[in-house]
Amino acid sequence: MSKVAIVTGSNRGIGKAIATRLAEDGARVVLCARDTALLDAGVREIEQAGGIAAAISLDLREPPAGQALVDFAVTKFGALDILVNNAGATKRGEIEELTDEDWADGFALKFFGAVRVTRAAWPHLRKSGGSVLMISGSGGRTPGSQFPIGGSVNAGLLSLTKALAETGMRDGIQVNAINPGVTRTERLARRLKALAEAKGVDLASAEAILIGEEKIVRIGEPEDIANLAALIVSPQGRSLQGSLIDMDGGSTKTI
Repeated sequence: MSKVAIVTGSNRGIGKAIATRLAEDGARVVLCARDTALLDAGVREIEQAGGIAAAISLDLREPPAGQALVDFAVTKFGALDILVNNAGATKRGEIEELTDEDWADGFALKFFGAVRVTRAAWPHLRKSGGSVLMISGSGGRTPGSQFPIGGSVNAGLLSLTKALAETGMRDGIQVNAINPGVTRTERLARRLKALAEAKGVDLASAEAILIGEEKIVRIGEPEDIANLAALIVSPQGRSLQGSLIDMDGGSTKTI
């Protein structure tokens, strides 16, 4: 029987790419985000390609949502083997620009949402010998002045990954994290547009400027992260446990 996977934040970008790739590999995938129309479109794309998927619209900032998501997946497909915690974007800006509400919102979805979904999923993953994969971010290793919330949230997720990996060794659950860097998403498109306007250049030139400023080899693609995620949760990646894997084009310079 094929595996069952939950991917949060899977209506677009990295999450959608991961859900698509896992479905291509034969998993029955549950997509979760807030935008119902985009979720339904994602399910249709997977089904048209021959895969099996279902979707549920939830706001994972709400405490009951984590359990509701896991219950939906188990009711729909009868088991749970893979959980990919990808949901969550945080507001950019320097410390004086960011309010208490900005900070609370940043942690509510990406950190506490992941905690709640993982806690609800844990008994099912223990039964299946499953996998948890956190999609964190390079800012968790290399914080910057424009990314204090995101860096803090991502660092928390990396610490959580290490803690859960130890529990996972006892319970037979694989736990790892990927740190994407600058990746071609809708959020990046807005950033490039703003940079192009500020510099008075076209988008291609803005991208080249950003690559230089970030000191990376290229802009990452969502499919890059999806391919790595698929390897980690496959039998070939099972020796990975508590690994914090940078896939950021070289932006992380620390050892």
